[in-house]
Amino acid sequence: MSKTFAEMEEMYQEIVKRFNKIELQEWKAEGAMIELSKQVGELAKQVMIKEKYYALENDMSDVDERLGNEMADVIAQVMRLACFYKIDLEKAFIEAREDEDRYLKSRGV
Repeated sequence: MSKTFAEMEEMYQEIVKRFNKIELQEWKAEGAMIELSKQVGELAKQVMIKEKYYALENDMSDVDERLGNEMADVIAQVMRLACFYKIDLEKAFIEAREDEDRYLKSRGV
Protein backbone atom coordinates (compact mmCIF):
# COMPACT_ATOMS: atom_id res chain seq x y z
CA MET A 1 0.00 0.00 0.00
CA SER A 2 3.03 2.25 0.05
CA LYS A 3 2.88 5.28 -2.25
CA THR A 4 5.43 7.87 -3.21
CA PHE A 5 4.91 11.44 -2.08
CA ALA A 6 4.05 12.43 -5.65
CA GLU A 7 1.44 9.65 -5.82
CA MET A 8 -0.11 10.87 -2.56
CA GLU A 9 -0.25 14.43 -3.92
CA GLU A 10 -1.88 13.18 -7.12
CA MET A 11 -4.36 11.13 -5.12
CA TYR A 12 -5.33 14.16 -3.07
CA GLN A 13 -5.65 16.41 -6.13
CA GLU A 14 -8.23 13.99 -7.51
CA ILE A 15 -10.14 14.24 -4.24
CA VAL A 16 -9.98 18.05 -4.40
CA LYS A 17 -11.37 18.01 -7.96
CA ARG A 18 -14.32 15.96 -6.74
CA PHE A 19 -14.93 18.23 -3.76
CA ASN A 20 -14.84 21.25 -6.09
CA LYS A 21 -17.91 19.81 -7.81
CA ILE A 22 -20.01 19.96 -4.63
CA GLU A 23 -18.62 23.00 -2.76
CA LEU A 24 -20.34 26.39 -3.05
CA GLN A 25 -17.14 27.92 -4.38
CA GLU A 26 -13.65 26.77 -5.29
CA TRP A 27 -11.31 27.00 -2.34
CA LYS A 28 -8.44 29.43 -2.65
CA ALA A 29 -5.62 29.88 -0.15
CA GLU A 30 -7.94 31.40 2.45
CA GLY A 31 -10.30 28.41 2.43
CA ALA A 32 -7.42 25.95 2.63
CA MET A 33 -5.84 27.93 5.47
CA ILE A 34 -9.08 28.00 7.44
CA GLU A 35 -9.54 24.27 6.88
CA LEU A 36 -5.91 23.67 7.92
CA SER A 37 -6.54 25.58 11.16
CA LYS A 38 -9.68 23.53 11.77
CA GLN A 39 -7.83 20.27 11.13
CA VAL A 40 -5.00 21.27 13.50
CA GLY A 41 -7.67 21.84 16.14
CA GLU A 42 -9.13 18.39 15.47
CA LEU A 43 -5.64 16.90 15.73
CA ALA A 44 -5.09 18.71 19.04
CA LYS A 45 -8.37 17.29 20.33
CA GLN A 46 -7.29 13.74 19.47
CA VAL A 47 -3.92 14.28 21.17
CA MET A 48 -5.75 15.50 24.28
CA ILE A 49 -7.93 12.38 24.20
CA LYS A 50 -4.95 10.09 23.60
CA GLU A 51 -2.99 11.66 26.47
CA LYS A 52 -6.04 11.39 28.76
CA TYR A 53 -6.57 15.10 29.40
CA TYR A 54 -10.32 14.62 29.01
CA ALA A 55 -12.40 12.56 31.42
CA LEU A 56 -14.16 10.47 28.80
CA GLU A 57 -16.23 7.44 29.65
CA ASN A 58 -16.78 6.22 26.10
CA ASP A 59 -14.76 3.61 24.23
CA MET A 60 -11.42 5.00 23.06
CA SER A 61 -10.37 1.92 21.08
CA ASP A 62 -10.21 3.88 17.82
CA VAL A 63 -8.27 6.88 19.15
CA ASP A 64 -5.10 5.91 17.25
CA GLU A 65 -7.06 5.62 14.00
CA ARG A 66 -8.66 9.04 14.57
CA LEU A 67 -5.26 10.51 15.47
CA GLY A 68 -3.77 9.21 12.22
CA ASN A 69 -6.75 10.46 10.24
CA GLU A 70 -6.40 13.98 11.65
CA MET A 71 -2.65 13.98 10.93
CA ALA A 72 -3.44 12.97 7.35
CA ASP A 73 -6.03 15.77 7.09
CA VAL A 74 -3.42 18.32 8.21
CA ILE A 75 -0.99 17.05 5.57
CA ALA A 76 -3.73 17.20 2.93
CA GLN A 77 -4.42 20.87 3.61
CA VAL A 78 -0.71 21.69 3.46
CA MET A 79 -0.65 19.89 0.10
CA ARG A 80 -3.63 21.97 -1.02
CA LEU A 81 -1.84 25.22 -0.12
CA ALA A 82 1.33 24.04 -1.85
CA CYS A 83 -0.66 23.27 -5.00
CA PHE A 84 -2.39 26.66 -4.90
CA TYR A 85 0.98 28.44 -4.66
CA LYS A 86 2.65 26.02 -7.10
CA ILE A 87 5.23 24.91 -4.55
CA ASP A 88 6.97 21.58 -5.03
CA LEU A 89 6.34 20.39 -1.49
CA GLU A 90 8.58 17.35 -1.72
CA LYS A 91 11.49 19.51 -2.91
CA ALA A 92 10.76 22.17 -0.27
CA PHE A 93 10.69 19.51 2.46
CA ILE A 94 14.03 18.04 1.38
CA GLU A 95 15.68 21.46 1.08
CA ALA A 96 14.40 22.52 4.51
CA ARG A 97 15.78 19.36 6.11
CA GLU A 98 19.13 19.89 4.33
CA ASP A 99 19.21 23.45 5.72
CA GLU A 100 18.59 22.07 9.21
CA ASP A 101 21.31 19.47 8.71
CA ARG A 102 23.83 22.15 7.71
CA TYR A 103 22.86 24.29 10.71
CA LEU A 104 23.19 21.36 13.13
CA LYS A 105 26.58 20.42 11.66
CA SER A 106 27.71 24.02 12.12
CA ARG A 107 26.78 23.63 15.80
CA GLY A 108 28.75 20.38 16.09
CA VAL A 109 25.78 18.05 16.23
